[in-house]
Amino acid sequence: MRSTPPNRPSARRSWRRIGAAAAATAALVFAGLGTAVQADAAPSASSKVTYTATPCATPKHKGELACNSYRVTGGLTAYQKQQAAKTGITPKAADASTPSGYSPTNLRSAYGLTSAAASNGSGETIAIVDAYNDPNAESDLATYRSYYGLSACTTANGCFKKVSQTGSTTSLPSSDAGWSEEISLDLDMASAICPNCKILLVEATSATMANLGTAVNEAVTLGAKFVSNSYGGSESSSDTSYDSSYFNHTGVAITVSAGDSAYGAEYPAASRYVTSVGGTKLSTSSTTRGWTETVWKTSSTEGTGSGCSAYDAKPSWQTDTSCTKRMISDVSAVADPATGVSVYDSYGVTAGWYTFGGTSVSAPIIAGVYALAGNPASGTYPAQYPYDYAGTSYLNDVTSGNNGSCSVSYYCTATTGYDGPTGWGTPEGITAFAN
Repeated sequence: MRSTPPNRPSARRSWRRIGAAAAATAALVFAGLGTAVQADAAPSASSKVTYTATPCATPKHKGELACNSYRVTGGLTAYQKQQAAKTGITPKAADASTPSGYSPTNLRSAYGLTSAAASNGSGETIAIVDAYNDPNAESDLATYRSYYGLSACTTANGCFKKVSQTGSTTSLPSSDAGWSEEISLDLDMASAICPNCKILLVEATSATMANLGTAVNEAVTLGAKFVSNSYGGSESSSDTSYDSSYFNHTGVAITVSAGDSAYGAEYPAASRYVTSVGGTKLSTSSTTRGWTETVWKTSSTEGTGSGCSAYDAKPSWQTDTSCTKRMISDVSAVADPATGVSVYDSYGVTAGWYTFGGTSVSAPIIAGVYALAGNPASGTYPAQYPYDYAGTSYLNDVTSGNNGSCSVSYYCTATTGYDGPTGWGTPEGITAFAN
């Protein structure tokens, strides 16, 4: 079995609470005024965002996979700078009582999803696959949705369901604070993009590929047509067998984060049957769109993953010529912690609002976009859908930035059209994700 990818950063592991917006900022968020603005507040020396890898990014046991997320610990996020530009008030250092990351309104604005999120998704189920148990998953989700004015999603009203990898609602895995942060992140992002969707949380007994893969199969068995996975590890010769055992589900959109260790391929993002999701830095701009994106890279060991798989066969819809096997990624969405998203979490940490980044953000966002677009066609692999709209206005082409050094430029460097770090780009509406 594999463990965390080589070069996964080990620095900045200390637990510190994030800086949060001032009370005036919270009022603006609640009012839904978190839309794009042209200018950011001028940063100061103390405004640089700091963050730490989520504890589950370092597997506890040999053979476990790593989650792909970071939690902000200080500095001013892009969202806080937005609000400072609007109000003229520089956010003060505070506790975790108010959000300091992008809101559902921000994300829908950035990806052209405002209308679809309001009207689509009813009756659809997004499955979130993670390891271990989050005992506060439902209550934390309720806090997030209530704060942002989203309808309640509970066990009682049939919107939320939590099961083990065998489908049990009572015999759940042992609880884990690190994976609980990841679970809160995934649930909140699915809610942000598709608030009308039902959510199925499937908790694997541990973070091995066998257990997580079994959880994927259980999600599909229980009827989910959209399955988000925010974990990964080094490739191995076993991957093709994992493909057939866990990920070969036609008519189901399975999204997988591309990894957070910068240039390099990891699995299961390399599976030929999934949509591999890279990460961007999402900033406001004076363009018609109101937003701009570049490849997320913080350092040579921190940034979105990408690359040419060593083992997985190339799917027929991938047509780049230098990589003869499966190329990562297909599409992308926000992942930079400095332009991170707000999440509410309470298990193992001070209960409150935290800002997260990593491709664990982008994978559930894309799962939500697929859900807004409707059920995939029977017998198809939804990873192909964005390729059918390659180069169109239904995808925001990301053309600048890189996630490291590589022998073939597009493997690690953004360019017009397809590139490894961002695939064919980010969503502009739902059309490129529909069958």
